[in-house]
Amino acid sequence: MGLRAYDVARNERPPANLVFLVDTSGSMNSPDKLPLVKAALTTLADQLGPNDKVSIVVYAGSAGIVLEPTHDKRYVRQALECLAAGGSTAGGQGMALAYATAKANMIKGGINRVIMTTDGDFNVGISRNEDIEALVKQNMEGGITLTTLGFGTGNYNEAMMEKIADIGNGNYAYIDSAAEARKVLDDEMSATLFTVAKDVKIQLEFNPKYVSQYRLIGYENRALAEEDFNNDAVDAGDIGAGHQVTALYEVIPTGVEGWLPDRHFAANNATANAEHNDELVWMKLRYKLPNEETSRLIEQAVPANTLAKAAPARGDLAFAAAVAAYGQFLRGDTHLGTFSLSDARALAGAQNDYRRQEFLELTRLAETAKAPN
Repeated sequence: MGLRAYDVARNERPPANLVFLVDTSGSMNSPDKLPLVKAALTTLADQLGPNDKVSIVVYAGSAGIVLEPTHDKRYVRQALECLAAGGSTAGGQGMALAYATAKANMIKGGINRVIMTTDGDFNVGISRNEDIEALVKQNMEGGITLTTLGFGTGNYNEAMMEKIADIGNGNYAYIDSAAEARKVLDDEMSATLFTVAKDVKIQLEFNPKYVSQYRLIGYENRALAEEDFNNDAVDAGDIGAGHQVTALYEVIPTGVEGWLPDRHFAANNATANAEHNDELVWMKLRYKLPNEETSRLIEQAVPANTLAKAAPARGDLAFAAAVAAYGQFLRGDTHLGTFSLSDARALAGAQNDYRRQEFLELTRLAETAKAPN
């Protein structure tokens, strides 16, 4: 299932109040860390317009403001160029100062966001995960969102970076090259910054006449209780302009052996309602417009003949399935059977785009890492 948000031209998006929160601790003194952070944030600053403003807050043993709000790209570039790494990591203190700076320069009706760049955990000041999450949630409710950008390896805590970005109604990305920085902060800038729908929830109901078992591939950290779908007080993910989301479900057609044994009692077996026998799945989508608190509902049936006429995946769908299989393989998914990394590579097919070519190379590297000595 694919979901795509509408595009917004750069000259049509609201003005942005951005605070670059930069980790300048000693561990950032590596070519794939602070120098890459500087290049990445310079790429983003170069895309800003005259109505946007940027502040820069840094943290190492303590936190401080190195650039007051400005729309002049020259000042942003100069301030970034002067940054150097050294000291411990007072990340919590830096976050508090960054949020205070964003709040002091709030643009009503605009984009107000902290963009955090770091390589790992905090070890000075606020360091309890619960306190950091509470700080992020409080500011998100006050209209300031959070983007987290990860750099380097070693003490890197990806789970935490992704989680606080989720809580902050922002986004998370890992950047390991100048090309990836351009992708996230230039090519995808509108999706990175401008939210077009918030608290987006998707719910699928399969018709037991055609599907006896199913499972969603991934998204474990996005799962909601069924009763939370209609509850507008329950927070969910946001979608930015031009953003695309793909959810892959693996289904077992009725009458085919699946992962689970048959039920003993007839009442525990799903039965189809003849009234909807021409439908394979019923899809529901809830979302809120950025300035609204009441969700809107879209409902759509997928015809049953979709499954009967399904051809082998090709193009973008085949590539997405190959990436999902790669992720399953790395996690040791027991439902993969004999499906291998070479099968994933074959499913993806030959690629001309260098980003997709990188995926093919990752499958080869994973094969080497998994190979017995």
